[in-house]
Amino acid sequence: MAEKKTINHKPPAKKQPPVKRQPKKQSKQPQPNVKKVEVKIDLNKLFSKGLIYIILGLLFVPFLIQLFSGGSYDQISISQLVRDIREEKVEKLDVAGQQLRAHYSEDGQVKIARKEEGQQALQVLSASGIDLATINLEIENLSFGEMLWELVLNLLPILLMVIFFLFIFRQARGAQDGIMGFGRSKAKIFIKGKQDTSFKDVGGMEEAKAELEEIVDFLKNPKKYQKVGARTPKGVLLLGPSGVGKTLLARAVAGEAKVQFLSIAGSEFMEMLVGVGASRARDLFETAKKMAPSIIFIDEIDAIGRQRSRGAMGGHDEREQTLNQILVEMDGFTPNDNVIVMAATNRGDLLDPALVRPGRFDRRVVVRLPDLGERKHIIKIHAKGKPFAKVLDWDRVAKRTVGFSGADLENMLNEAAIAVARDIRKEIKFTDIEEASLKVKLGRSKKRLHDEYERRLTAYHEAGHAVIAHISPYADPVHRVSIVSRGMALGYTLTPPEKDKVQLTRSELLENMVVMLGGRAAENLIFNELTAGASSDIKRATVIARSMVVEYGMSNLGPMNFGPQYESSDYGMLWGKPFEISDSVQAKVDEEIARLINKAQDQSAKLLKKYKKQLDIIALKLLEIETLDADEFTQLMGMKKAKPDLKQ
Repeated sequence: MAEKKTINHKPPAKKQPPVKRQPKKQSKQPQPNVKKVEVKIDLNKLFSKGLIYIILGLLFVPFLIQLFSGGSYDQISISQLVRDIREEKVEKLDVAGQQLRAHYSEDGQVKIARKEEGQQALQVLSASGIDLATINLEIENLSFGEMLWELVLNLLPILLMVIFFLFIFRQARGAQDGIMGFGRSKAKIFIKGKQDTSFKDVGGMEEAKAELEEIVDFLKNPKKYQKVGARTPKGVLLLGPSGVGKTLLARAVAGEAKVQFLSIAGSEFMEMLVGVGASRARDLFETAKKMAPSIIFIDEIDAIGRQRSRGAMGGHDEREQTLNQILVEMDGFTPNDNVIVMAATNRGDLLDPALVRPGRFDRRVVVRLPDLGERKHIIKIHAKGKPFAKVLDWDRVAKRTVGFSGADLENMLNEAAIAVARDIRKEIKFTDIEEASLKVKLGRSKKRLHDEYERRLTAYHEAGHAVIAHISPYADPVHRVSIVSRGMALGYTLTPPEKDKVQLTRSELLENMVVMLGGRAAENLIFNELTAGASSDIKRATVIARSMVVEYGMSNLGPMNFGPQYESSDYGMLWGKPFEISDSVQAKVDEEIARLINKAQDQSAKLLKKYKKQLDIIALKLLEIETLDADEFTQLMGMKKAKPDLKQ
């Protein structure tokens, strides 16, 4: 064949004299920034649910085509095919690999028979005694495309099963790299340099920070201690109530030392598969050693570090295996590992003695609720970026929030900011902070539709609490009284302490019970009736009375502890059943608890009879304006708050 030539119909271009190009003047307009676009393929995203559904749909297409084109072929034996050919029922025979596809002349049905491997169709028919010259039979081999189509149809069920199991495995693995990733640690790793939390971001806790300064120095200058033969601590246990900032303190240590920080919760070790917790513990410590110097932080370690049971089948096997692996890993640290384990819990009494012994958790740092000065510091940290009024008295706010943790303070200021944004105002005032503090502790105020009789019951109930608190010298002063419903309570009486307290005396505990039972006494005095509204007061009073008798030794039974006590070994490990007191002693304990509560109830009734005039004044004023602040309440009482006569 002759080659085709391409003919260009355009005339030849004329030669132009060379043109001297002038250099382009730089434009004063800023040129747009051209960013290089890097195309990255994420296999995990590529292998997504949508792609799996598309693949499944494509695999179902041949099945649907076959279904609507006549359905699946019937299977017959070679002998049956030979008989049908002899009876001239078959007009065409297709050969596809090991299959013989017979087309029947009467009804157009297609049936399949399978021959042995290596045999040809003509050999099979000849061996069966069929003379192809005497019958009208057309035999042809299928094309490659048709054979490929047959292969897809045959492999379709297997492919569907494979895709199904791949999909199940992908769903089960979660964030891990496949089904074998269950044993890998789920710790969050904060890379060195990106962990910008420091001690300046931690409000208060000066004593705890002073103890942890040594840990920072250990991580920064390990050789200084190795020269003198000192062993750096392997573990630091942070103990304290919830919300005081234990996790923030651990992050600040890593930020000050500028080391890697691996954070994991105690519950993340546990899994439904046995042995996964121990495997994750091994992987966590191996990762920390590779990234040394580093800090491993285990939050809520009591989830896996509880005391192990000595009895048969007395504990959780998976949890104990995880704890044993952590103990082994901490013992395996060498002085040059430069890895420190920090853990936090609010239930230090539940931890296994083997976990908190020297050589594992060498240091115990107690983190307490912030005092007055620390609350000021915490409030200033969380007040940044919020439009507070310039005349706001932060000392008053700090005094008002006795007993608040750092998390409570942060939540209080956030609620105040939300309220200002909701009302479209520009400044946050003290009233907003006051309302936010009540919302944090008691809940949002509600306007319940109760009748006048219920309002009078609530008013006298709260007035009974307030009056007794004001005239009792060891009780805390009244800050606010209200019959506005909050949470589950129809009303409330707030008596926050004037200062931070470390110890509670017997006189304070007794008068606290009298104040708690004052609402019930007021209901009985005025209405000669009792309501279910005093249930929470009775519960708290019972807890105080039981603690005085069972734990504090503040009763006529003497300084004895009647609570559960376990026998201990020489190593301090608890074992065996608790010591049980006799029935006669238990009866005396119950009688003593009842005596204290009844005495407090009688004293409440006597005090309210004596100050019934003040009780009526406070209750009527509550019915009128619903809420009384400290100054208004003191003015209505007509007397100053009673103070205790403390002996020097």
